[in-house]
Amino acid sequence: MAIARTSAAAWSISAVAAGVLLVGCSGSVTVEKSEPKLSAGKLADTVSEKLAAQTGRPKPDVTCPEDLAGKVGTTTRCTLTADDGSTLGVTVTVSSVKGSQINFDLKADDKASPPAS
Repeated sequence: MAIARTSAAAWSISAVAAGVLLVGCSGSVTVEKSEPKLSAGKLADTVSEKLAAQTGRPKPDVTCPEDLAGKVGTTTRCTLTADDGSTLGVTVTVSSVKGSQINFDLKADDKASPPAS
């Protein structure tokens, strides 16, 4: 049974990665500051929503380590964690900023990392 559960979780992460890589994904968020910045929590929520929309699956558990500055070319790495503890990195890159709106692209890693022992 453990093998089936691991395979299902690995498939889920692979499906998310494939969906993001093949379809591409982008998002935008409007913030209310003179220097736009998106909080790490809001970024994680937005990335999770975009990945779910692209793959047709439930929102994955995503965490982002830092706020995203609204400057074109700025990047940060978020982490998607599956139910079995395996992880998949997601790179977020600011593609444009219009006033207080930050537009960004997402790119998932090609391969998931195994669960921590």
